[in-house]
Amino acid sequence: MTRPVVAGLDGSGESLAAADRAAREALRRGLPLRLVHAWEGLPDDDTDADLPEIRALQYHARRVLRGAVERLNEHYPQLYVAVEQIRRQPGPALLAEAENAELLVMGSQGMSGVGGFMSGSVAMATVAHVDRPVVLVRAGETAADEHLPDDSGTASARTPYRDVAVAVDSGGPCDDVLDFAFRAAELRRAPLRAVHAWHVPLTGGVPGVEERTRIREEAERELAELLEPWRAKYPGVVVRETLHEGRAAHVLVRAVGGAGLLVVGRRRRRAAVGSRTGPVAHALIHHVNRPVVLVPHD
Repeated sequence: MTRPVVAGLDGSGESLAAADRAAREALRRGLPLRLVHAWEGLPDDDTDADLPEIRALQYHARRVLRGAVERLNEHYPQLYVAVEQIRRQPGPALLAEAENAELLVMGSQGMSGVGGFMSGSVAMATVAHVDRPVVLVRAGETAADEHLPDDSGTASARTPYRDVAVAVDSGGPCDDVLDFAFRAAELRRAPLRAVHAWHVPLTGGVPGVEERTRIREEAERELAELLEPWRAKYPGVVVRETLHEGRAAHVLVRAVGGAGLLVVGRRRRRAAVGSRTGPVAHALIHHVNRPVVLVPHD
């Protein structure tokens, strides 16, 4: 079964940017695009529409999807787009949609209030429980932002892609994370920047120069060994390894600057409630001004 790329819409700038990003991802992967608008209070077609408040709600819901489809058809006429309005709370609706999606794309911060799709803790709780890769997009993000500026420094969608950055944790499972990152770089014909944070344990006092050098060299060796099978699987991807000393949640925000896309792992949650995504993913979501992909792993 072909899995679509799914984008959640609420009419906000973030969700419109997410729909546009989802369209480009679908084209790159040769997949259909599915747009969904979910709201538990959405009136059904049999509801009496004579009341002004009902007509306003129906008009808003239809306008959200119709406006997005018209925009995407204009910019991506070769893309197949399906749409659906769902009478359900946004969080559960997206979780259900993600089960059959190749990729879920949504705004990093959505609207609140009437017609709102995602906002605050609701968005993070949804991200924390989705079992498929999720791309979070900020408002205003365009196709040109994925590319390097041209010779005059002007944003352009015709220049080579910016590199894909992936936060690598050599101490845990990361096959799904690396597979997604290498594939994303391959699809874009872009370099891959593998970023790893290392630090010196402060259990035995301040370490000397030799001890610090030994720990760094060990981190370099572990990173190289971790990437070796993926270099072989994706021989066309140029990989640059970068190591930074410090706690991951602190140093990675600066280390991934300038990338066109950031890929980070997120442990699958087994609990039915809660919205934690982990300290590293949390820091990157809130402080990196680029699209962030969260890839679940065990």
